[in-house]
Amino acid sequence: MSVTDVEAAALELHRATLSNGLRVLIAPDPTTPVVGVSVHVDVGFRSEPEGRTGFAHLFEHLMFQGSESLEKLAHFRHVQASGGIFNGSTHQDYTDYFEVLPGAALERALFLEADRLRAPKLTVENLRNQVDVVKEEIRLNVVNRPYGGFPWILLPPVLYDTFPNAHNGYGDFSELEQATLEDAASFFDTFYAPGNALLTVHGDVAEHGVDGVLALVEKHFGDIPARPTPQRPSFAEPVPGSERRQSVPDAHAPLPAMAIGYRVPDPSTEPDSYLAHAMLASVLTDGEAARLQRRLVHADGLVTDVSASNGLMGGPLDARDPDTFTITAVHPSDVEPDRVLGAVDDELDRLAAQGPSVDELSRQSARWASALHREDDRVMFRMLGLGARELLYGRAELALELPARLAALRPEQIAEAAGRLRGAGRAVLLVEPATDQSDQEENS
Repeated sequence: MSVTDVEAAALELHRATLSNGLRVLIAPDPTTPVVGVSVHVDVGFRSEPEGRTGFAHLFEHLMFQGSESLEKLAHFRHVQASGGIFNGSTHQDYTDYFEVLPGAALERALFLEADRLRAPKLTVENLRNQVDVVKEEIRLNVVNRPYGGFPWILLPPVLYDTFPNAHNGYGDFSELEQATLEDAASFFDTFYAPGNALLTVHGDVAEHGVDGVLALVEKHFGDIPARPTPQRPSFAEPVPGSERRQSVPDAHAPLPAMAIGYRVPDPSTEPDSYLAHAMLASVLTDGEAARLQRRLVHADGLVTDVSASNGLMGGPLDARDPDTFTITAVHPSDVEPDRVLGAVDDELDRLAAQGPSVDELSRQSARWASALHREDDRVMFRMLGLGARELLYGRAELALELPARLAALRPEQIAEAAGRLRGAGRAVLLVEPATDQSDQEENS
């Protein structure tokens, strides 16, 4: 293996690549007594096969159902017996798996992750059981919840045209039920090749040192056979040229709601412009003094709640291009949606013309810095942020640079971001309370 070392902020980042293609990122932190181990796989719900919506998330569940050397639930018991925590999650462009344990349990964590990356236990029984688990999760989080799937499931098919960008990443019940063991085996063989994954080790590695950690990684992961690494296609599609609008009923919603979706710059090629949109979201809705909070909630009384976010899944730099800027609001039944839209447009126009004040921008920069540093106090979040940025952009350093890059944004960059939103087509999703459960489309 070849290793290159880079120092970023207060962390040293050590990179290596095994002969089977697995990329390794080691970030020692002598200030913590725990160690985190994560595997980021370069497949999210945008990459799942057409006709198999929800398969990436379903497969994440299957990866917890036993492996080559471990029976079902053994992974859980080994982590918990060490005093650790574990989980996994599926995103637009990646799936992650992780555990955080005392530093002395590092090799145990490496063995556990290597064992399931080598050969998860794919059986008909496990598949059918996890299809039922995912369906129940969808019932709980989407079908039987007010504003379920709002906006991350409901908005994309209005803003986007292609299957990867527009489909329901949680999954359609009928397509989940049709999933076969052959589908699962093919998905694993295609996307879970070592060369399509990144291993991150972060935290207390003092007992082994970086070279010792690399030796342990080689010991446990090095014999996983190499397989062809899939070529990720471009998911780019044209920005809408005009407004698109769609209404959906919600039998559980007490009030109408709306989501406005816009396309944002490519974070790989226009990172500062992309981050200016993240700061714009804060200027609009973060805190009682934010523009849309003052205008829509306090001054005009048009909405009961409003929020904005740069990134469909809620966090900055969590996906490749294309990604989505959203403004969501819940409003009284007697307020017409166009009144809310008009007020949003007014505030965007004002920002595009004048930009935020220096004090306004400074206040939001401080909020960002506080939130990011508070999140990074936990080894789990810091590790997952490093791994995701390394996988998506090839630069884990982005996770460490984020507070400073946001603080360096100027008022004119925020004004440009606001003008960009006003200068292109957008999607408007209207959620309308339904008076009868039968008004809502059944999903089971």
